[in-house]
Amino acid sequence: MKMMKAMQIPSKGEKMKLVETPVPQPGEGQVLLRVEACGVCNGDSRTIRGGAPEYPCIPGHEVIGIVEKLGTGSTKWKIGERVGIGYHGGDNHVTGLTMDGGYAEYMVAYEDSLSSIPNELSALEAAPLMCAGETTFSALRNSKARPGDLVAIQGIGGLGHLAVQYAKKAGFHTVAISRGSDKEELVRQLGAHHYIDSEKEDPAQALQALGGAKVILATAPNAKAISSLINGLGLDSELIIVAGSGEQLELSAVDFLKGPNTVRGSFTGQAKEIQEAINFSVLTDVRPMIETFPLERASEAYDKMMVASTRFRAVLNISE
Repeated sequence: MKMMKAMQIPSKGEKMKLVETPVPQPGEGQVLLRVEACGVCNGDSRTIRGGAPEYPCIPGHEVIGIVEKLGTGSTKWKIGERVGIGYHGGDNHVTGLTMDGGYAEYMVAYEDSLSSIPNELSALEAAPLMCAGETTFSALRNSKARPGDLVAIQGIGGLGHLAVQYAKKAGFHTVAISRGSDKEELVRQLGAHHYIDSEKEDPAQALQALGGAKVILATAPNAKAISSLINGLGLDSELIIVAGSGEQLELSAVDFLKGPNTVRGSFTGQAKEIQEAINFSVLTDVRPMIETFPLERASEAYDKMMVASTRFRAVLNISE
């Protein structure tokens, strides 16, 4: 029986452990992937903190791999093709939660949940696009903003640094909002036309001075900061939340009467949407900034990600 290395959570409440376990076999409509890279995402915390329905469980939902074996009736992909999978695992599964994910040398995936990864992207670059990239890309693409409109990105971390690039490449008048001055030079290099230091000025007032934002994309999970941003919107505009802490937002009816404005969340990530984000990223040369770790250091990568000390996405390099 062929064995593989994996970072597995043995049971609820236990920490991840490096184990040797049998390579899984694909069932009907599935393929076996030889994993090349897997992003480390805040969404993995649900599994790691004990939220999976069954244990042992292997986390990881930003997965890039090579099709190694086809299950019965699987015809969509060929052996040797490079593919990616995100949060939606197919057949009502969540990758790395209700089915084993990519913190492993191999994983099984439903063929309909996969997207094609072109040669222009390395596996390490492509992994964060499976979730962080697609999330921000789709939120902006499905927003009210049109080329030339003022779009603000709140938070310049794993999601925000990609959102700034997408906003600029889509032709938006792009504003980055973050705490402190240390990220200003970087975000301007990524394409931001303006930088608002929230420690020095009120972001909502600064946005109004620029004419009011058509869209504000909130990528940092700070409920108080997100709530205050509604006052930076222009007329008939929207505040879109793609990351949250679970804290209550501080909004009143009056906040909505100033618009009319909308506050909404955005959660997508099906294979079709991931493919569109990949295609746009290649076309416009959008790339994540990453810090790589070997599989054995997945716990370290996760811990660094959770305290936002990676710049900007942690990725497990599993193909080495």
